[in-house]
Order: sequence, then structure tokens, then C-alpha cells
Amino acid sequence: MRSRRGARLLDAAVVVAGGVALSLLVALAGLPSPALFGGLVAGLVRALAGRTGARVPEAGSTAGQAVIGVAMGALVDLDTLRAVGADWLPVLLTTVATLALSLVAGAAFRLHRGISPVTGAFAMIAGGASGIVVMARDLGADERMVAVLQYLRVLLIVLLMPVAASVVYGATAGSGAAPSAGGPGWPAGLAFTVGCSVVGLVVGRLVRMPVAALLGPLVAAAVADLTGLSRGAEVPGLVESAAFLVIGLQVGVSFTRDSLRVIGRALPLALAIMAALVLACAGLGALLAGVTGASALDGYLATTPGGLYAVLATARDSGADTTFVLAVQVLRLFVMLFSAPLIARWLRRSRPS
Repeated sequence: MRSRRGARLLDAAVVVAGGVALSLLVALAGLPSPALFGGLVAGLVRALAGRTGARVPEAGSTAGQAVIGVAMGALVDLDTLRAVGADWLPVLLTTVATLALSLVAGAAFRLHRGISPVTGAFAMIAGGASGIVVMARDLGADERMVAVLQYLRVLLIVLLMPVAASVVYGATAGSGAAPSAGGPGWPAGLAFTVGCSVVGLVVGRLVRMPVAALLGPLVAAAVADLTGLSRGAEVPGLVESAAFLVIGLQVGVSFTRDSLRVIGRALPLALAIMAALVLACAGLGALLAGVTGASALDGYLATTPGGLYAVLATARDSGADTTFVLAVQVLRLFVMLFSAPLIARWLRRSRPS
């Protein structure tokens, strides 16, 4: 019995160590969400190479979801809300249009055999990739397909966005202001993370909130930020990376050779739909800029479907209106995440028997 437990602990330690090592390599390459990518690849290797199955403990999965929820909720503050105050209607309509385009893209993806309505929709939802991947399994989607396609789109955006910003919109690197450092430090951030996670999880389950482990802490963190209780605290970087690593491992160990073959066959159609979705979102950005008086670059960055932190880095470096871009991106993130449970329920009910 002891030898079996020791073997399981050694197996888990090797997989986690592999995930950490891969995360560092992905970070050095400058790719987004390195901890999630590293965990996903390490889990995938373990799933395909191991003789026995593996799974992430439920407590670890719940903790990972809660931390990611807090990190997302902490993006909200009063300055962000004020940035869209005067133009709230066109910004809201743009967000709803993006959601509608995502659903159309998901319906088109179902042309590939074997893609369920919920999986198709979640794989193509434009924005909130981290949260969508986290909640995919709980809402009945194939989290493996969703994770691969969501982060493939993010990767394409991160690679192409700086080129589009400079070539199409005339952005000049280095023309923006440097980010200001601040915050109360990691002890306060850790207390903020734990407090919002516990309160959000308990309240979310009491009110039977869908995907309470993610959305409950997200709401708790947003309320703490808006009321000033957080005092500018944020999730410590290492804690957030650990949460993404856990979620990546959870998705990775669930892969099988059959699931990889299905994803491989679906990639050509998925890439074509992603390209159309990115272009459509750029069109929405042009409309938003025309209606609100923002620059064309601001409109493009505000409506880019994914890669939030890379978008903000590009906006800051190119001198774009970072607050406006963040406000529109965060509003879309919230709309996508809170719409996801409703979309999943609607798609399951409308599916022909």
C-alpha cells in the first residue's frame, strides 16, 4: 500500500515538475499563459505515455478555478467603469455583437462531425479564454477541444496583433507611457486572494451560482475592488501561475489518442472560422471607433478577440488609450463568462433529440 502511494506521489511530482519546466520555457518564448500551456503539455504527455489514468484532485481544481476567478475580478475598478461611462451603449452593443458572432462561429464549427453545440460555442467564444477553459467541463463541453482552440486563437492574435497595429493602424512602438508600479505587496495580495476565494465560493454555492468556483470569487474580487476593500491588492504572480498550472494539468491528463485525432481533423475548419472571427471583430472595432470618436487603433485593440494582457501591453507601448481598451475588454470578458452558463443551458435544450 505504501509503495503504491509512493509511486503515485512520485508520478504527480514528476508531472508537476515537467509542467513547471515547460512553463518556464514557454515564458522565455514570450507566449501567453505560459503556466497553462506548460501544464497542458505536461499533462498531455503523462496521459499518452502513462499506463494508468491520472486526474487532478477535485480540491486542487476548485482552488485553481477560485484563484483565476479572483484574478479576473481584480481587473475591475472605478476608472475602468468611468472609461466607458459616456459611451456605454455603443460599447455594450459591440460586446453583444461579439457574442452573437461567437455563436455564429460556433454553429459553423458544428459542420465538423462530432462537435456538440456546447463545445462548438465554447471553442469559438471570443474573449475570456482562461475562464471559458476553466468552466468548459462543468458546463458539458469537451474541455480538451475548447482549450486547444481557445489558446490557438489567442496565440495567433498575440503573434499577429503587433504587426497589424503597426502596419494597418500606424502604431509606433515605444510611444506610450511606462506602467506605474504600485500595490500593497504580496502578503496583502495573498490575503485578498484567500478571502475572496473563500467568500465567493461559499456565497456562490449558497445561491447556487453556476460554476460557483470561478464566478463566485470573480464577483467577490470585483466587489472588493469597487468598494475599495481591496486597497489595490492583486493575486500574487506565483499563486496565479500555480492556478493556471493546475488547470492546464487537469485538461492535459484528460487527453486520449482518439481525442487528439478528432482535434487534428477539426483544425482546418477551426482555423478558417477563427480567421473570419478575427476579421469580423476588427470590423466591429472600426464601427466602435467611428461612433465613440476613439482612434482606429483604440477600436481595434478594444475589440481584439483574446490575449488581454498582450493587448494591454501593445496599447501601453503604442500610446493607445489603455484605460478605454481595458474597459471594453473587461466588459466583454464579464459578459462572455456570465453568459456561458446560460448559453450552455440554451444549447442543450434546443438540441434535437
